[in-house]
Amino acid sequence: MLKKIGIGIGVLFLAVVAFFVYGMLFPASPPTSTSFSAQGLDITVHYSQPSKKGRVIFGDEASGALQPYGKYWRLGANAATEITFSQDVSFAGESVSAGTYRMYAVPGPNSFEISLNSELDVFLGVVEPDYAMDVVKVDVPTSTPPSEVETFTISFEESGANILMNIAWDQTLVAVPIQVQ
Repeated sequence: MLKKIGIGIGVLFLAVVAFFVYGMLFPASPPTSTSFSAQGLDITVHYSQPSKKGRVIFGDEASGALQPYGKYWRLGANAATEITFSQDVSFAGESVSAGTYRMYAVPGPNSFEISLNSELDVFLGVVEPDYAMDVVKVDVPTSTPPSEVETFTISFEESGANILMNIAWDQTLVAVPIQVQ
């Protein structure tokens, strides 16, 4: 009898370990990074890329949205999203010193509140940041991308004197203007 219980516990333990190892080797939202260099500025963003998979992404809680309006979002999945600037910048009109920051958002129907926070190396980004450590908080209008974006993406492009950090997913695009100071 004890032998059967021991085998059962061993099988259960191996199944749990296999589940976690599989999740680490083949994550549903793979980690990625994007970098941009222009005007003597280097920017790097580390984040994870969830996919839409037929879900409602942004909307009211009543709609069953994956990311409800007015609620903290880590800008991706898994670990907290981090952004690094090699020089001091203007981030949507607000001064930010060179360095690395945790970046998160609070989505709304017409704009996203994007924040940079000095709390770093947060493994599980589902944990809300210490808001007292926010360095800057900006409100950036949303627009609609040319086509639906299946996989959450952060990309960069030059636009005159600005560098635009484009945050896109589903039918939402947020373009954060960044300038070298």
